[in-house]
Amino acid sequence: MTARASALTSLSDPIELRGRHASLLPLKREHEAALAEASRDGELWQLWYATVPSPERMRTEIDRRLALQSAGAMLPFTVLDSAGEPVGMTTFMNIDTTHRRIEIGSTWYAARVQRTALNTECKLMLLAHAFDALNCIAVEFRTHRLNVQSRRAIERLGAQLDGILRSHQRMPDGTLRDTAVYSITASEWPAIRTHLQHLLARPRC
Repeated sequence: MTARASALTSLSDPIELRGRHASLLPLKREHEAALAEASRDGELWQLWYATVPSPERMRTEIDRRLALQSAGAMLPFTVLDSAGEPVGMTTFMNIDTTHRRIEIGSTWYAARVQRTALNTECKLMLLAHAFDALNCIAVEFRTHRLNVQSRRAIERLGAQLDGILRSHQRMPDGTLRDTAVYSITASEWPAIRTHLQHLLARPRC
């Protein structure tokens, strides 16, 4: 892991996080072709309750995330599997430098790695960096109220539901999204870390 930071203002600086099942590398335009192929696995862009870039819009989405990184508002990653193949994207986003809060979001994975140890390890690495290196007081997760798979995955991490933001955002198809907001606080982190490490030690996590 990286050295402990004195302030959250360094959050948008590129970092690499590497584990046994997954690695998180700074998002680059060179990842476009592999990420486009990953999004084809499961045709994820057709999920109405999620916002996943189609292969044709992958470059636009990469440019959008990199622009937010340049503005200090996001730290985007390419997610690699244990073989080093790009299988998705995730980010630190909604950076609050005053209160040292961030969100882990804009995450998607190829269908073949969903419900595997990869997601558990990605979240463990991101949370460890947020709490141990960046001294965050809380980390948020947000998803569509009706995205049952995503909500179960977030709850499995140990995050608690803070509430529902009704009519929070407009989706690409024009429908209004009710957003379920979850969080993990700094005081909860030691127990959550043990929980995630235990999940990773099991045959199936």
